[in-house]
Amino acid sequence: MDAGYRRLKIYKLAHSLAVRIHRMSLTLPTFEKYEEGSQIRRSSKSVSEQIVEGFALRKYKNEFLHYLWRAYGSCEETQEHLQYLFDTESWKDESSFEEALSEYKKLSGMLFRFIQSVEESHDTPAFLKEPEIQYEVDSLPVPSIRPENPNPET
Repeated sequence: MDAGYRRLKIYKLAHSLAVRIHRMSLTLPTFEKYEEGSQIRRSSKSVSEQIVEGFALRKYKNEFLHYLWRAYGSCEETQEHLQYLFDTESWKDESSFEEALSEYKKLSGMLFRFIQSVEESHDTPAFLKEPEIQYEVDSLPVPSIRPENPNPET
């Protein structure tokens, strides 16, 4: 059974797409493996990485949202890299290109809806909430911090 961020549908899809993109990028022409191939590998993996990092910081709504927006941006960037590869004919299989692009568009929509949901109804998970601490101040007198001999020259 999955736990933590691994339960999230957006994580599962982002991770599986990144693995597919990684494998596809290794089949690109040699000159593209180290140029556009490297770029698309990094942007596709960044989507799931940002989700994981944001999930770890979900106690803080703004941090969580920050990383989710970065995941969304990386997802959009990956779509641009896919388009470059197809338009330059480095990736010639139109059906697999269309499928990958469609899956990334689906993921973008899922991420956007998830972000909206967090913006509207985020609450720190109970196990991450810090207990409210009541501080008591002792009523003991504070000792004087004066040097014993304030004038050492006398």
